Amino acid sequence: MEKSIIVFDGECNLCNGVVGWLMKFAPEEIFEFVPFQSPKGQRLLQKYNFPTSRLDTVILIDQNGPHVHSDGFLKIVAKIPKWKRVAALLAFIPRMLRDAIYKLFSYNRVKWFGQSQSCTINF
Repeated sequence: MEKSIIVFDGECNLCNGVVGWLMKFAPEEIFEFVPFQSPKGQRLLQKYNFPTSRLDTVILIDQNGPHVHSDGFLKIVAKIPKWKRVAALLAFIPRMLRDAIYKLFSYNRVKWFGQSQSCTINF
């Protein structure tokens, strides 16, 4: 696998904002962005046994398989050269606490940030 794949919710404003930020700061050859609503997103969710009707976490798929919740997010950030140290520092926070915060934002993302009728990525 050349690029790591990021599967995200293409109808979530927060998710689209994070993808836009990643597209600005991550070298182009690092990530492929795939909305879960797209045909490819649906195939990836099925392949890795995730629900296909909704997405509660961003999913990073790399040579080691899928990574979710705060671990997935930190692995994404760690792949960006300028942000590698930040990811390393945040990794010292116990996973249980990181995941609790991540899941709080994930659960409330549409209520807090809204839902989009368009996606950052055309599919």
